[in-house]
Amino acid sequence: MPTQTATRRTPVVFIHGLWMHSDSWKNWVDLFREAGYDAIAPGWPGDSATVADANAHPERVANVGIDAAVEHYAQILRGLDPKPIVVGHSFGGLIAQKLLGMGLASAAVAIAPAQIRGVLPLPLAQLKSALPVLGNPLNYKRAVPQTAKQFHSGFANAVSEQESNELFGKYAIPAPGRPLFEAAFANVFPNTPAKVNVTADRGPLLIIGGGKDRTVPEVVTRAAHKLYRKAKTVNEYKVFPDRGHSVTIDRGWKEVANTSLGWLRGKGL
Repeated sequence: MPTQTATRRTPVVFIHGLWMHSDSWKNWVDLFREAGYDAIAPGWPGDSATVADANAHPERVANVGIDAAVEHYAQILRGLDPKPIVVGHSFGGLIAQKLLGMGLASAAVAIAPAQIRGVLPLPLAQLKSALPVLGNPLNYKRAVPQTAKQFHSGFANAVSEQESNELFGKYAIPAPGRPLFEAAFANVFPNTPAKVNVTADRGPLLIIGGGKDRTVPEVVTRAAHKLYRKAKTVNEYKVFPDRGHSVTIDRGWKEVANTSLGWLRGKGL
């Protein structure tokens, strides 16, 4: 069982990535609560309460960048006691790493995390997935939706088209383009918001990759893990060879969630 205080359960904060609503974490939140944690899944700044409302009002998240999202979650974490665990997917995984490096979390699980500064591989599949946004500089300040076809091609390519369409209808929302531009140029600008303190004295980190991921290919997640090789803290890596970027929401989500739970418990958290 997770370590608890005398009166409070350990908080776990789930952070979604681009094109996903916070509702995408519902199964994880329920599972972690059943396991004894105080789990929550707050949205990004500007996120709407429902998927339908988010699709109707994309302007609410337009121009939200990595720094704004990090500070938004940092404020949430600062208000929790004891120090929370963070679990993030895609850009949520990047944010989780930043929050851990800032000393605001006791541990982090970064699932298919977006590219951070220092990660050099840039596979063709990743470029293809990001091109609909990066191909137009005006998207920097816009919120950009995906089509069901784009979602299946780059996000949920490891599942059937039928399952992909169901996931798209249930969870997909427009995403701010700004974080994609910030990550794409992370190795150009030294003070990029996609920079993570990989040598910080902080809690343990687990990075998870998917072998069939086209949005954040496994070579990218593996390269991110290697950036921590000089860190004195715990940094571990797990790959699911047959999984794509929809790893947290498709029918195989529970295997990944239980792996994350088991890892946290193994660290006494």
